[in-house]
Amino acid sequence: MLAVTKRKLVDFLVKEKHALLDEWDKVFLISEDDPFKVKIKKNGEAMYEIILNIFSENEEDVENHVRKLAYIIGAERVRANINIGDFVYNVNIGRSIILKNLNKLNLEWPDLQKSIDSINYCFDKFLYYAVTYYSDAKNKIIEEKSNFIDNTHKDRLTLLGQMTSSFIHEFRNPLTSIQGFIQLLRADYPEMKYLDIIGNELEQLNFKISQFLLLSKKELIGKEKNIFSLNELVDEVLIFLYPSILDAKVKVLKQMEDNINIMGYNDEIRQVLINIIFNAIDVLSQYRSDPVLEIKCSLLNKKFIKLDVANNGPMIPENLLNTIFEPFVTTKKLGTGLGLFVCREIIEKHKGSLTCQSEAEKTVFSMALPRT
Repeated sequence: MLAVTKRKLVDFLVKEKHALLDEWDKVFLISEDDPFKVKIKKNGEAMYEIILNIFSENEEDVENHVRKLAYIIGAERVRANINIGDFVYNVNIGRSIILKNLNKLNLEWPDLQKSIDSINYCFDKFLYYAVTYYSDAKNKIIEEKSNFIDNTHKDRLTLLGQMTSSFIHEFRNPLTSIQGFIQLLRADYPEMKYLDIIGNELEQLNFKISQFLLLSKKELIGKEKNIFSLNELVDEVLIFLYPSILDAKVKVLKQMEDNINIMGYNDEIRQVLINIIFNAIDVLSQYRSDPVLEIKCSLLNKKFIKLDVANNGPMIPENLLNTIFEPFVTTKKLGTGLGLFVCREIIEKHKGSLTCQSEAEKTVFSMALPRT
């Protein structure tokens, strides 16, 4: 009985082939931008031929034909760069047309059930192979683009490191001379105006140069770590930035655990604090009439301390928050986009972590550093 049903079904599909394909062709979703739009009908015909053969070929051969056609069409969909949903719709609408027209055979449902299951299995396998191929190919393209972007960033950083290594001393030598002459002027003319301002500006310039230097070398030759007081370092940074704090009328709230000592490079941690605190002051001076800077140090656990630098400036957008520590990302017109990147590099070099959380009323930069 089953053989008779299959023969009737195949005879019907052969007889109605052109009518069914024409009906399918009328409802295809085809984009005008699709470079393979003239092939869509031919692909439908190829799929129809496979359906005809599922009743005469073994299952393995049918699956091989399905996979081969699916991979060809999947590759076309990738190259066309058209919504894959259109393709899935076209396949399923073709399936519906075939199954709907089988009612014309007036066969009993139990006799048709197995044949319909075979047709559905064939369509499902075809969609599975085609969409899987499409997804894998798309993921590979995205991965290649991501690798290209990563390599481009690395190349830029490598070039930047080579440049900084070559001219860093050319910058620092005259800076050292200028700072020395300022000290002489202070000794000879203690009442001379603006020497403190000049000195502070030179310190800032020296700090910026150090940022570029840190991009070229993870560890400096001949430089040794030492134990230092984080409490004293925070006080030192606040004194250094006092003119900026005063000018922006920032209220500083400080809450520090007593006697917090860490092992590391004092000058590098100092640079991190200066960078983060100065950025906060800069933002607060532009957006708040009641600027507040909070510095809080606490014991995170037996091995780590936590230092939070918070400000009540505007919320950092989520899309920027995800890239804020990446190189060359900046919102400042004259910014290099290296400040926070260098900060993270320094903290991670000290076996710690640097994160940022931002809400409507508070932005917090959190540093976790190992205790001595």
